[in-house]
Amino acid sequence: MDEHRQDLPVKGRGAVSNPTGRFERHTRHAVYDGWDLTGAEPPHTRTVVGEDRSRSVLARNNSPDISFDRSINPYRGCEHGCIYCFARPTHAWLGLSPGMDFETRIFAKSDAPALLEKELRRPGYRVRPVMLGPNTDAYQPIERERRITRGVLEVLAAFRHPVVIVTKSEMVTRDLDILGPMARDRLAAVGVSITTLDPGLARRMEPRAAAPHRRIETLRKLAVAGIPTAVLVAPIIPALTDTESERILEAAAGAGASSASYVMLRLPHELKDLFTEWLHSHVPDRAERVLNRLRDCRDGQLYVSEFGNRMRGTGPYADLIAHRFSLACRRLDLEETRAHHFRFDETKFYPPDSHRQLSLF
Repeated sequence: MDEHRQDLPVKGRGAVSNPTGRFERHTRHAVYDGWDLTGAEPPHTRTVVGEDRSRSVLARNNSPDISFDRSINPYRGCEHGCIYCFARPTHAWLGLSPGMDFETRIFAKSDAPALLEKELRRPGYRVRPVMLGPNTDAYQPIERERRITRGVLEVLAAFRHPVVIVTKSEMVTRDLDILGPMARDRLAAVGVSITTLDPGLARRMEPRAAAPHRRIETLRKLAVAGIPTAVLVAPIIPALTDTESERILEAAAGAGASSASYVMLRLPHELKDLFTEWLHSHVPDRAERVLNRLRDCRDGQLYVSEFGNRMRGTGPYADLIAHRFSLACRRLDLEETRAHHFRFDETKFYPPDSHRQLSLF
């Protein structure tokens, strides 16, 4: 795969480079040899979509940091290109780079609805709320034509199975015809992630996600439709977005959000180098300050993986962020949650007649 000139951002993409994944035997490095005298930007990198042939669609977890034990990710990789995305390192398991590959080499689980129906029909299946899109956005751009997420929602609605969606996309409002009736039965809720209200910063940091004002409007449309909504101030980036928490909460509360949560920036595996590279390319005057402040709440490191600490950090700076967030939530009458928590009615789960379910596809 071609590598771009070192440290030169690509318009419309989050990652600056395409470093080799941690499981590869050979490492590639992009080197600028001085022959590019035009000053032109590197060519546009086209998105390529492949098929994910996983034999199951429900992923399980036992993390005490989150409130759900199962999730569905209709896509691997994410075209939104958020440079801070903690899921980037998962692309290394595919033999691909967590850098540019993560946002240009997307894998779609086209048979996710059929696999989900099969799993929900298994004898002994015990219903618990499922999180849709916790790793990579279920409403990223290719969903417009693939419609896999909508197919998954149709199955969940038919089975009367509770679901909570987390997204940065206004496309979630496309499915109000499904989510609205589910919400009335306490079977659906949506969390919208907002990192910054600064459109310029958002364009560089999360280049293909919806603009901040569109996410606020998405919260408004969801709330008007009667769907329980949360604003996820995630991640909070020290010395870059940490001053915006109160303003984000105010805008979200004004749009009808009922609850809020936050996560401190997490930089596992290759993400440490990718994010550091992005800082030096886009905000070089703040780069070291951001990294040092992050170390202040990570025991002197850029990342600590222990449960209980990885989501919010420790120390005076982390405590200050937590205190400010709690005060703002109380002032704005937002329910503060430490995870994506909603109250669902799990008693309504009931597998539909097989013939009726088949008509969905």
